[in-house]
Amino acid sequence: MFMPKEETVTIHDIAKMAGVSISTVSRVLNDNKAVRETSRLAVLDAVKELNYQPNIFASGLAGGKSKTIGIITQYISSPFFDMILRGILDEMMGGDYHPLFADGQWQEGRERRSVEMFFDRRVDGLIILGGVLPEEELAAIARRMPLLVIGRDLKSIEENCIPLDDFNGAYRATEHLIQQGHRSIIHLTGILAHEDAKQRLAGYRAAMYDADLDIDDRFIVEGDFSEQSGVMAAEKLIHSGPMFTAVFAGNDQMAMGFRLTLYRRGIRVPEDVSLIGFDDQPASAFLTPPLTTIGQPALEIGRSAARRIVARILDQPEPVEPFRAELIVRKSVSRIH
Repeated sequence: MFMPKEETVTIHDIAKMAGVSISTVSRVLNDNKAVRETSRLAVLDAVKELNYQPNIFASGLAGGKSKTIGIITQYISSPFFDMILRGILDEMMGGDYHPLFADGQWQEGRERRSVEMFFDRRVDGLIILGGVLPEEELAAIARRMPLLVIGRDLKSIEENCIPLDDFNGAYRATEHLIQQGHRSIIHLTGILAHEDAKQRLAGYRAAMYDADLDIDDRFIVEGDFSEQSGVMAAEKLIHSGPMFTAVFAGNDQMAMGFRLTLYRRGIRVPEDVSLIGFDDQPASAFLTPPLTTIGQPALEIGRSAARRIVARILDQPEPVEPFRAELIVRKSVSRIH
């Protein structure tokens, strides 16, 4: 039985085993019908026998496309971004395009190098989750290749953005606490250099303003979206901060850290302090008590992004689909009587 000398099987090996020309193999692999049935079956038998795996990148370049899409996330371990990535992968599975990943780490230089790497690899399109690249740079990228930016609302390339419902979600979270009788409400923000944290802070301020509640600057504490920053914020507030009855954390991870410190200090949730998060991470429903939070359809956001980037590659752009944040009421908020 013929076996190729090299570990990687090529169309030359298939042609030799099938007893046909390389051009015939190429036509069969590209589903060209202008091939005799006996030759087609011989090629398919050889493909199966040799366990041939096509070089997607090389075959795509031969047709002027790499058949790849670059995806830049921020902190690849982030549960929320992970759900979006899962949605992208679900939608792309079995399709014509294949993902390549990079992690920007919320660092402008690293994000820029990732973009340059994807240009070098000649990806057909680019999806950026969040990020900190200036708007003018993103606009320049959009002029060179199909681009989608998730979680930022950039006016000059609005058609390239899938904005998230950060402002309205934060407004709804704060409003829910106010409706339960709370007036002294802490907002634990994410990194305020990030657009999502800015929008969530703005939503908190708007809800407090609309309820005619004063906003004490001491009620706004900056975290970094991590559980540890929630722990540290709670320690700081308990030792030297203002009195409070409720906390709106800018994401579920910080709410989990805050909850841990309250537990260590013997402070009960929700009897002593009510707590609400943002993002509805899968673990949030399994906390004690289960965490009230703001949910965003991360999986569908990812699926939509995958569909839209392919549509842009094919020059068939789809309209922006609005995604609404939803208040998910569980057991971590109680009413003040």
